[in-house]
Parts: sequence; C-alpha cells; structure tokens
Amino acid sequence: MINTIQEFDVKDFVKVRSSLDGQQSFLTWSGSIYGLIPGERRKKLFNMVGMSVSRCIAADEGSWDFTSRELTYYLDPTTDEILHKWENPWTGETLTVIHVANNPVQGHLKGSFPAQVNGDITTFWFDLFPNYPNPLAEDTKFKEYSSQATYQAVELFKLTVPTADLYNPELNTVTKLFLSWDRMGPWVPWMKMGDRAGQLIYSGRGIKVNDFTELPQLLQDEINTRVPLYKNAPEPPLDEDADMTSWTYFQKHFDAYLAGERFPIPEVS
Repeated sequence: MINTIQEFDVKDFVKVRSSLDGQQSFLTWSGSIYGLIPGERRKKLFNMVGMSVSRCIAADEGSWDFTSRELTYYLDPTTDEILHKWENPWTGETLTVIHVANNPVQGHLKGSFPAQVNGDITTFWFDLFPNYPNPLAEDTKFKEYSSQATYQAVELFKLTVPTADLYNPELNTVTKLFLSWDRMGPWVPWMKMGDRAGQLIYSGRGIKVNDFTELPQLLQDEINTRVPLYKNAPEPPLDEDADMTSWTYFQKHFDAYLAGERFPIPEVS
C-alpha cells in the first residue's frame, strides 16, 4: 500500500538496525554541526563523520538485546581534517577536542515498531527527548564546562529501507539502509561554554555498509591505529549501568583533557 503507517514486529526492526543471526552490522554517517545562540545568526562549527558497530541477540521470547559502540569525529568545516584543537569563537580560548567515543550504547528491543510504507520503501522513525540529571552538575570543578542541572536534548532519527526486505524471510539484514539524524542539545563540555545560552544542532545522514572495509577511510585509519576496540560490537550480556555518553566520557577523561592529550583515548580491550 502507498503512504500508510504500519506496525512491524521487533524482528523486522532487528533486520533494519542490525541482523537476525547475531552478526555485527555497521552504520556510518556524516554531516554538519552548528552553534545557535539566541539573537545571533547560526554559526557552522564543524563537519562530522561517525560510525556504529552493533549486534542484536535474541533474549526472552519476543525480545532482543541490542549492544553497540559508536564514534563521531569533529572535523574542520573547510578541510574535513580531524580537529585535535579548536579555537572557541565566542571565548577565544583554544581547547582540546574530545571526539565522541561511546562504549557501550545498549538497549532492549521488544514489541512493535511503527513505520511509514511508501510502496517500495519503508521509513522507521524515532523522536527521542532525553531528559535526566547532568552527571557533571554536582561537581564544582565542571562548572565552567557544563553547569546545567539537567541534560536535555532532542534526537530525531529516520531509517529508510526496501519494503520487500522486511517481508523476505531469507534475509537476516536489509540490503540497504538510509539514515537521517538530527540532534539539538546543549554545548558539549569540552567546548567550555559554562552557562552561556545556546545549543548545538547536528544535521546528519548516513547508510548501512556491509563490513568494516566499507567505512570512510578516516574511520578505518583511526580504528586500526588508535581504537581497535571499535572494530567489533560488544558481546552480551548487557551491563545496564555501563552506557557511555559524551558527558560521562568527559568526566572519566577530564585529566587527559586538561593535559591536552589526543582523543579518543586509545582503547584495546
């Protein structure tokens, strides 16, 4: 049917996001990151490139454990080179760049998932509004970096796949996936914006690739030489308290940040 909203079983979504056979899957994305301050014109701050390696494992009847690792690099908006230092245009301070290195990112999938079916293509969407206590807020040493009591953001995902793949029982994973991702959220701590009004806006698009060798060369080089852990998805079981975010990563590696070390910090196990 054309342009209809349908409910798909969790197994169908597992085929979209990862694979039914427990094999790992790779997503990659690129895009732009803007700074927006009330009353000012938007300012393009960075380009970005990132990846996720994930796997899904059948758990209880009708549910799946999802586990992944993800990287996103902040790039020079003109040259696309990895930024290790960045001059804050509002404060003039030169700061160490902490790239996104979230290990792990996890979840439990169950139930049904709505999607819009437009003939040959089907689009799943997720409008997420995370809102929770800022893990940095209670420590005064982080006041200049992230002083808000609450972390609040908006993340908007759309995953578009061939409709026929969802109904093909011989496929463990979809043959194609196109990703749209937009995020609006607070300044990341390493930007040292304190309580300055404004937000970051991420505008991203991406695809699912067949294996590690189809990731952008920049990501392959970084993973092969510095963070080989990100070549593979974590193995279950899940540790529900282990999820990493840019805020907890900043907290964990604050001393390395102050020392001006290169990020991501190498991880091998």
